[in-house]
Amino acid sequence: MLDAHDTQLVLDFVAWGVKLGAYSDLETVYRTNLVLVEIQANGVTSGLVGNTERSLSDLATAILVLAPQSATDRWQAEIDRARLLNIVTPTPDQLQQTFMAKYAQSPATAVAYYYDLSRAVENVKVADIQRNIAYTAMTDFGELEITINLSKPEKTTAEIKAAASAPKSEYPPTALDYTNEGFVGSIKQAPRSTHRFIRETVNGQTWGWHYSPYAYFEEHAIFVDFAREAMTIDRQTFANLLTLVARYPMYFVGSNADLPIVGGSILSQEHFQGGRHVLPLMKAPVEREVTLLAFPAVHADILKWPMATIRITAKTAADIVTASEFIRQVWATYSDERLDIHAISPTGEAQHTITPIARQVGDQFEMYLVLRDNGTSATYPDGIFHPHPDVQHIKQENIGLIEVMGLAILPARLQTELQEIANYLVGDQPLSAVAPSHRDWAAALRENATVTRENVMTVIRQAVADVFIRVLADAGVYKYDTAGREGLMRFIAHLTAAGKQ
Repeated sequence: MLDAHDTQLVLDFVAWGVKLGAYSDLETVYRTNLVLVEIQANGVTSGLVGNTERSLSDLATAILVLAPQSATDRWQAEIDRARLLNIVTPTPDQLQQTFMAKYAQSPATAVAYYYDLSRAVENVKVADIQRNIAYTAMTDFGELEITINLSKPEKTTAEIKAAASAPKSEYPPTALDYTNEGFVGSIKQAPRSTHRFIRETVNGQTWGWHYSPYAYFEEHAIFVDFAREAMTIDRQTFANLLTLVARYPMYFVGSNADLPIVGGSILSQEHFQGGRHVLPLMKAPVEREVTLLAFPAVHADILKWPMATIRITAKTAADIVTASEFIRQVWATYSDERLDIHAISPTGEAQHTITPIARQVGDQFEMYLVLRDNGTSATYPDGIFHPHPDVQHIKQENIGLIEVMGLAILPARLQTELQEIANYLVGDQPLSAVAPSHRDWAAALRENATVTRENVMTVIRQAVADVFIRVLADAGVYKYDTAGREGLMRFIAHLTAAGKQ
């Protein structure tokens, strides 16, 4: 039997379920007994009433301590925590009904409810996200956003070995799939007991969306096609993006490209990302206007950005869809030998695609079309338009949607490695104490920058932003030099000519 103090914890926890709309007061006894099962307790002290003054996360932590034997493995502890939180999380059906009722009041009311719920039940890992190192830095292309991603815990050697020897599972098929909803988890797969989708019909297809557990910006959302279709950029993609933007006008929605070098990490399942954030690309100034004669209702601009970007604007989504698909098709077959831009690989594979981003501003729809090329060469086997070897000490992974828009997502290893560089720059450690991949860069910083103990991290953070601009420039098919701008104008001329046919 739990004493009065521990009983109060359980009753407060159960009261949160009423607050979140998971159930009514009628179910509080039932839900209390479910909590007792999780912690192997056999009763509560009578006469007490629950309240929600304490956060749900704090209550979950305190309640799990009451279990006679707490999990010693981190992955099992995460599963136990998610199972407990699931008791006060609305079921998928209840969530859908509540969300749609609130959407009928206003989209803003619905997403505010869903976001608050997602944070409360830890579908958005608020405490983990706060560990990230995040800052902004000014560059020649405006202010960039830099994040050193510390939110996802790194696996220990023991966990890696245990996962390697665990039985192979094909369920859920990907981390995106709708079968993750309520999945208990394992040593190989994160627990998803509280995971919930909001279902949507998008141009006749069933989609679902949820907030990202490890968000990189405000209300970072993931939209998933339940049909399990491979990532594809085509007319339907543009239509789907704009359908979602029209339904959630407070959010941008974008897609990773659909080819392996320039695309996202999961190409096997169609999905988008979005959220309530104005990313640096969206603040980029206009370099020049482009006339699309075939689309008089569409305004087009080339933006000043390290990755070649055409932004098109119109009052109707249909005009945006048609113009976007026209540009995509023209780009898909365009080559420029002078700049090593080839539409088709030597083995006959398509190499051109687009990273598209949609949003609504006032009564106008916008689509950002970032030109991508998947080609490789003997000099650049990782990708001609991929971070080159001299910047991979900072970023070597694919440049996906979020980074295309100017938010760097950098690996956790940099937290330690940048501190080693700081120690070297102020004379506390020799260059040999710096990770080998950074030594040339660190030596150049020491030679070219005025560094003091007071400004050392400011110098390093600015230098990281400068490297990230190089990363984006490497991924850009048209560089910001004379040859690159002339090449872009050749493509624009080709695009204009194609529109006259």
